[in-house]
Amino acid sequence: MAKFLGARGKVVRRLDYPVFESPKFASPKKSYPPGQHGNTLRRKMSTYGLQLREKQRMKHLYGLLERQFRTYFKKAAAQGGPTGHNLLIMLESRLDNTLYRLGFAPTRRAARQLVSHRHFLVNDRVVNIPSYLLKPGDVIKVREKSKKMETIHNAMRRITDDTQLPWLDLDKAKLTGVYLAKPQRDEIPEQVNEQLVVELYSK
Repeated sequence: MAKFLGARGKVVRRLDYPVFESPKFASPKKSYPPGQHGNTLRRKMSTYGLQLREKQRMKHLYGLLERQFRTYFKKAAAQGGPTGHNLLIMLESRLDNTLYRLGFAPTRRAARQLVSHRHFLVNDRVVNIPSYLLKPGDVIKVREKSKKMETIHNAMRRITDDTQLPWLDLDKAKLTGVYLAKPQRDEIPEQVNEQLVVELYSK
């Protein structure tokens, strides 16, 4: 499983966006971009720069590398309807992201690791592919032998009624979640401008 191994603090500063869920990277220690001239240069960002930054935000937010992200974009463009909306909905439908949304993992990165280590069932079958795309009606369960994992229980303690999303249903007692339907764009809480990404790839 390919993953980003760079300095996450620098990424957050460069993109000016909390793309990693960890509280450690929620707010940059410095308000200017990294690098030797980060505190001195204040150039106005070009249209291309804005588009590229938005793509980088989405890539890091969902934990994707460039080739993976481009593949998702091509699939989204081949569907009917707005390409940007299709892209976001597809990314939200990934198993690792859904586990994070349900509260089974504290971050998407942690969710990917849990999936890879075979701690979850989808429709009573073990799935160890973080990019697995869920379909409406799919049922996600913690495996019986994994139900006592401290990582999962600590993550579940963060979940309140206010954090529940309309396209997901969670049974905390049974450690079970249901992917009810594909989310609508206005239901997705991430503050990203997917249209800038569409414009970037359309050049």
